[in-house]
Amino acid sequence: MSEKRVYLFREGNQTMRDLLGGKGANLAEMTNIGLPVPPGFTITTDVCREYYATGKQLPSALRAELETAVADVEKEMGRTFGGSEKPLLVSVRSGSKFSMPGMMDTVLNLGLNETTVAAMIKETGNARFVYDSYRRLIMMLSDVAFGLSKHHFDNEIFSAYKRKVGAKGDLDLTADDLRNVCDEFLAYVKDKTGHDFPSDPWEQLMAGIEAVFRSWDNDRAKVYRRTEKIPDEIGTAVNIQSMVYGNAGEDCGTGVAFTRDPSTGEKYLFGEYLMNAQGEDVVAGVRTPVPISELEKQNPEVYNKFIQTCDKLEAHYKEMQDLEFTIEHGKLFMLQCRTGKRTGPAAVRIAVEMVKEGLISREEAIQRVSGSHLDQLLHPRIDPDVLDKAVELAKGLPASPGAAVGKVVFTANKAAEIGVHGGAGEKVLLVREETNPDDVHGMLAAQGVLTARGGKTSHAAVVARGFGIPCVAGAESIHIDEKAHYFEVNGHTVKEGDVITMDGSSGKVYLGELKLIAPEVSGSFGELMAWADEFRTLKVRTNADNPRDAQQALEFGAEGIGLCRTEHMFFEADRLPLVQELILSKDPAVQQEMLDKLQVVQQGDFEGIFEAMDGKPVTIRLIDPPLHEFLPSKDELIREVSDLSHRVSTNAELKSKLEEKQKLLHEVEAMSEANPMMGLRGVRLSIILPGLVVMQTRAILQAACKLTKAGKIVLPEIMIPLVSTVNELRVVQNQLEAEAKKIMTEQGIDVAYQFGTMIEIPRAALTSGEIAEYAQFFSFGTNDLTQMTFGYSRDDAEGKFLQTYVERKILSTNPFESIDQTGVGRLMKMSVAEGRAARPGLKCGICGEHGGDPESVHFCHEIGLDYVSCSPFRVPIARLAAAQAAVKDRVKVGAADK
Repeated sequence: MSEKRVYLFREGNQTMRDLLGGKGANLAEMTNIGLPVPPGFTITTDVCREYYATGKQLPSALRAELETAVADVEKEMGRTFGGSEKPLLVSVRSGSKFSMPGMMDTVLNLGLNETTVAAMIKETGNARFVYDSYRRLIMMLSDVAFGLSKHHFDNEIFSAYKRKVGAKGDLDLTADDLRNVCDEFLAYVKDKTGHDFPSDPWEQLMAGIEAVFRSWDNDRAKVYRRTEKIPDEIGTAVNIQSMVYGNAGEDCGTGVAFTRDPSTGEKYLFGEYLMNAQGEDVVAGVRTPVPISELEKQNPEVYNKFIQTCDKLEAHYKEMQDLEFTIEHGKLFMLQCRTGKRTGPAAVRIAVEMVKEGLISREEAIQRVSGSHLDQLLHPRIDPDVLDKAVELAKGLPASPGAAVGKVVFTANKAAEIGVHGGAGEKVLLVREETNPDDVHGMLAAQGVLTARGGKTSHAAVVARGFGIPCVAGAESIHIDEKAHYFEVNGHTVKEGDVITMDGSSGKVYLGELKLIAPEVSGSFGELMAWADEFRTLKVRTNADNPRDAQQALEFGAEGIGLCRTEHMFFEADRLPLVQELILSKDPAVQQEMLDKLQVVQQGDFEGIFEAMDGKPVTIRLIDPPLHEFLPSKDELIREVSDLSHRVSTNAELKSKLEEKQKLLHEVEAMSEANPMMGLRGVRLSIILPGLVVMQTRAILQAACKLTKAGKIVLPEIMIPLVSTVNELRVVQNQLEAEAKKIMTEQGIDVAYQFGTMIEIPRAALTSGEIAEYAQFFSFGTNDLTQMTFGYSRDDAEGKFLQTYVERKILSTNPFESIDQTGVGRLMKMSVAEGRAARPGLKCGICGEHGGDPESVHFCHEIGLDYVSCSPFRVPIARLAAAQAAVKDRVKVGAADK
């Protein structure tokens, strides 16, 4: 901790961001490069941390340091804080190390009271300006320090006064009007708090400083930090700066500008300003600002000076800048500069164009673009301009990115019947309590999926991401009545056929149709991705179960398939009856007949996938889920049996249907398990019912042989799931190896196939040396590995307590979103090391949902995996993250060499 609590702007620089925050460091930097910055100083982030550590008490030594710093500013400005002549006024603003625009509090015009108001009127001869500044101070400080909402001041007292005197806008009010408004403000403060608004400038200043520190812990700041993954512990600095006045007359003004368009990335000055106004008027929408280009006509000298300043700052920081400025009597002052927030399309364009302009290197360009930026490029999004008036219905988990608009339907069959893909061509959103494998056909027909239960790794989320369908999961405030075809939420009733909008990137659901912005994949995207591929060493594959997904992933740069889930193929309409008859029949001949039929369609599936992948490796997971997942749900059958039982007495034709349903219910109950996730599935199912995986292996390898004979290169990798002991793997792999050799003999050709396993049970990770004696490759199934390591049911955990755990810092992040590097990651690292010790060169990858998470990709790079695999729409994000990890390694090596 620094002993010094307060730094004058001229004492700091941009390397001191941890201590001075981003705003303070940038104000210091602008001061030091000779830009016109109003004098001031920064209270360090150490003080904020001390404030919270001592039960929200300001350090006793702070006041003395503040008095010294204020005296320095007084000397530089030729003014006195609280003085009866030429008084000094100051602003108090927040400033974290990381930009958090609008999340914390600001107070302007501190130092005004009866004495200084009179002094400023005497000095300026502009009573209107002075009272306008005073009413702003009363409103802002009362809001942030005394808990009196500024909306009451502005929307009730101020607006009522304007109506009373017939003023259309703020500028129609006279000095006497504004003095009267100040009196009404002061009376309201006394009425609500029981004490007068503070007239002592130092009392005002200390209250403002403490209010900024408190605002670090307000709800919107905490939500923003969670979203942006900013640590709660770093705290905020406080910047105290001498006031310059944009509201002191018609030759004064204030504005906000970006050195490039933050929506498109185009290189031109983008911004707005207002004359005779203070900064809050621009950002709060109190008055309608005008484009910055108008300033060139209004004051060419100031405009040209501002253009030069913008160019200087962008060249200095080598980054697009977000700037705040004030014009006081024709003189330009810079109040802030920071790296500008931007959309995904803008981020990519700016990064690429700055390389071409010679401002940054390709390595820096890669680091400038985030995974969320690429997400915006690849999915539709809601137009930000319409969100202010949108009616938010609910908020769930952002399970699959992208925005969607459509009519509400409550069943998969209805979605398939009328949806765009294969139905009547209407845009629909499938709303379900939760989805199950039977709903896949409806999900594919829908524009988006909304569920009331489930998490980011629930069935709905996983399937939606795989198909690039927007999904909001676990919106628990929604109460669905499927039979009556409506849902209720927060006082709204939404019926089947009503239109809603959902945003799978934010988890929010809105009433009605909101305007969407189409994905923008520009030429800059291709250039950036090409640079990323040059730097990365980690391969990127995709999770794909059909040729369509495989082709989509190839277009996004996938280098193979890391997970092809064969069971997803079984849910299609022409296969599900065959699978159900296979499961329910007790006749071996019938079972074999069903296997033979399934083999034909499965072989066709694999031929299509191998053809699409054109010589790239394809990892195919043998059947994993328990068999009862292919049958109707137990609860649904119970309802049907109950309903038929009541009706059969009056309708004899229903008797046979009732008997059929009762028999099916009996079979489903016999197969039901207390904990299906740990029951008869994966390799265990392959041991108990070996015919199914033998059929799958034959379908895979016969497809490979057929394409090889046609001159294609095919690289099948057959993966045996859920292994916990080497003996399970040995039994199944030996059986399948024998079948594979038989197929090669039958076909008269050799195919370079491999057998491997998923490492998704902690015991498998701990005994990887033994398992690698058989497995030719490892693929980490991190979804299940996370569940079993933590002992969590992911659907229950995400819906019930994980968010609370993250908010209360029991967990730093949701382990189903980003790999738990301490626990799950340690198992992975150990498994890789022991596996490669037993089998040098063992290929290791990851095929869980974590394969598309940038932090997890970085970790996979660190532990030496060969590849990650993710859903098609996450492939570019994984490519970028792998490149960023490689560039980060280069920087480390370079620093070590020095």
